[in-house]
Amino acid sequence: MAREQFRFFHPLRVRWAEVDRQGIVFNGHYLTYFDVAITEYWRAIGFPYPDALLTHGCDTFVKKATVEYHAPAGFDDVLDVGVRVARIGRSSMRFVLEIYRGQELLIEGEIVYVNADPATRKPTPVPGSLREAIGTYEVSALESA
Repeated sequence: MAREQFRFFHPLRVRWAEVDRQGIVFNGHYLTYFDVAITEYWRAIGFPYPDALLTHGCDTFVKKATVEYHAPAGFDDVLDVGVRVARIGRSSMRFVLEIYRGQELLIEGEIVYVNADPATRKPTPVPGSLREAIGTYEVSALESA
């Protein structure tokens, strides 16, 4: 994707504890960066996690996570984590993420969540109000591009 296709970005600064012996971000931290940015995305669309989902009797569970590495980030780099929802199914949502340092694309990824009943952990439909909040947010991003 192009950077311009993301409406939402969350800035992060790489901390010393996140780099490895080579002085670059340890690969597993990129999933944490994704998680932090998705949490902020929920807040930006007016559906703060986890309370907004729990009030609808549901929660999300990760089904799939992928990370594709293009270039490393290092200590004290300021990163922008782009988040957008690429697809909403009956009970799943596919998030697309990209991490940039300035204009340079470093990392691409995707997270697929299944919406489920927290007690049974069985899939349940994505609430209509969440679909609407995501749709409104993402459509306005496309209109302004």
